[in-house]
Amino acid sequence: MITLEALLRALDLGGTFVFAISGAVAAVNRRADLFGILVLAFVAGNFGGISRDLVIGAVPPAAMSDWRYLLVSIVAGLTTFFLYAGIERLRIPVLIFDAVGLAFFAVAGAQKAIQFGMSPVMSALLGMLTGIGGGMVRDVLLNDIPQVLRSDLYAVAALAASCSVVIGHTLGFPYEASALVGGALCLFLRFMAIGYGWRLPVANLSAHKRTRARKPGEGR
Repeated sequence: MITLEALLRALDLGGTFVFAISGAVAAVNRRADLFGILVLAFVAGNFGGISRDLVIGAVPPAAMSDWRYLLVSIVAGLTTFFLYAGIERLRIPVLIFDAVGLAFFAVAGAQKAIQFGMSPVMSALLGMLTGIGGGMVRDVLLNDIPQVLRSDLYAVAALAASCSVVIGHTLGFPYEASALVGGALCLFLRFMAIGYGWRLPVANLSAHKRTRARKPGEGR
């Protein structure tokens, strides 16, 4: 029978591979060399988990103490480097795998935070951080505004998944059941954002600009 620790490690490694692919693809699009691609693959695949482990006191972080995380990141980077054309043609499948990786990271991150005695609120937030942290740092290194904070319900989906795990733990449900519900909710939100354009509301900048452009005392 698979133990909870083995299940969490499998989810972590699966999410690492998927996000490492996304980091490598972004690096190739920016014309990075092979070393840059491998660096971005490692950062995207592992920074969220490293941040979580540092916050909860699980040191050294799993990505630094377990050689499998580095190996998975390198394999993802090399796969992207040599098979980029094929991966780029599979844009929608890659987005789907990315959604799966997000679900893996969010539910595994929340459960690990719970195991280290974090409060329910902090466990949910750290589960979200595990899912979005690598993508945020990837975009910062590429001099972009982090995509996870401005489109596709990315952070919202991760938070929904981690909250499901925390709520399930609070109510006494088995982790496997809570993780399944949280993962399904994360995938649903990501698929609706990808397929149907679901978004959170944004500020109406055009109206704001019109207001600022209007002269003092000028009517409508």
